[in-house]
Amino acid sequence: MTYGYIRVSTDKQTVENQRYEITEVCKKEGISIDDWIEETISGTVEPQNRELGNLLKIVQKDDLIICSELSRLGRSLFMIMSILNQLMEKGAKVWTIKDNYKLGDDIQSKVLAFAFGLSAEIERKLISQRTKEALERKKREGVSLGRPRGACGKHCKLDGAEFAVSFMIFAGTSVNRMAKLYGTHRNTVKRFIEKHKLDSSENMEMVRNLG
Repeated sequence: MTYGYIRVSTDKQTVENQRYEITEVCKKEGISIDDWIEETISGTVEPQNRELGNLLKIVQKDDLIICSELSRLGRSLFMIMSILNQLMEKGAKVWTIKDNYKLGDDIQSKVLAFAFGLSAEIERKLISQRTKEALERKKREGVSLGRPRGACGKHCKLDGAEFAVSFMIFAGTSVNRMAKLYGTHRNTVKRFIEKHKLDSSENMEMVRNLG
């Protein structure tokens, strides 16, 4: 089965642009869409509360899901990574038009799936840790949770993602794509890679052995 997935956030937006993009790619690839899934809902809503959730339940090995870009699946890195990991575990294929991702049953996709799942797990733990620390500070000092909008954190946004970024480098993912996935600037990704020597031959050998 081949599914075309389309999501817009409000009823003021149109699904036609996304449908056109997907249809044009299918024409070039000689693929026909068996079923369209269209919904008007915010990407912040959990998948199980969207039509996407139903698709994740029924999708099977070798099924193909085509969407315009990764952001159609969700609005946060954690959500997108979790969805992709679920699909990779089922053996389903995912194509995105604008991001030009073609994830399927090959070594690159398996490496990326590992990175996606690891990234989601790391972010989940970091969110949990930050929440607990904020609550403890609030109880102890009476300060508000979080930090003012626009304030800079002490640590890099990518801290904790060393393994995931390493696997993405090994899989040939570009710096621009990594920056988009993590919602940061490409220079931040480059500095992070250089700082931790993630593209070194030693680190790539370690990733190759794990894969």
